[in-house]
Parts: sequence; C-alpha cells; structure tokens
Amino acid sequence: MLFAFFSSSEYWPLFVLFFYTLSPIPYCIARRVVEDTDATSNACKELAIFLTTGIVVSAFGLPIVFARALLIRWGACALVLTGNTVIFATILGFFLVFGSNDDFSWQQW
Repeated sequence: MLFAFFSSSEYWPLFVLFFYTLSPIPYCIARRVVEDTDATSNACKELAIFLTTGIVVSAFGLPIVFARALLIRWGACALVLTGNTVIFATILGFFLVFGSNDDFSWQQW
C-alpha cells in the first residue's frame, strides 16, 4: 500500500519546482558580476538571459513530455502550464519592479 502511494503519477509535475528556483539564478549572478555600464549589449548579461530562457522553455516543455509519455494526464499538464505562466510572470514582474538602480532596490541586501 505504501509503495502504491509513492509510485502514483500525481507527483511528477512537482519536478517543475526546480525550474522555478533555477530561473532567476543566471540573471542575478550576471547583475552582480557585470558593472553597470551604458553599453547597449553586454555578453555576460546576454548569456544570462539565454540561460534563463532555456530554463523557462524547459519548464514549459517538461509537463508536455510527461503527458506524452503518459506519466501525467493532459489536464494536469494544462494546470502545470497555467501555473508556469503565473509563476514566471510573477518572477518577471519582480525583476522589472526591483531591478532598477534606484534607492529602493533589492540589490542593496
């Protein structure tokens, strides 16, 4: 009975939580490393944005792969994709609001 509880398919979508924690890390590291210059393009920031984009796309792709492999149902896949949209929009909003270099910034911590 206990083995049947842990082998059920309802916990597979929780692997997306790793992507939620990994997605802001490249951009945060790039903001700390790179000096704030007025250059239009910076290789370190561009690489961080590329890695972040790869993590976000992987977070949207993983539930689809799980649903096609019949590990989860398509309804659960739709719920995870909706949750991904909400979470990543929240993370983006956080960086847009607190990412500027004004007096009220998260970088002071």
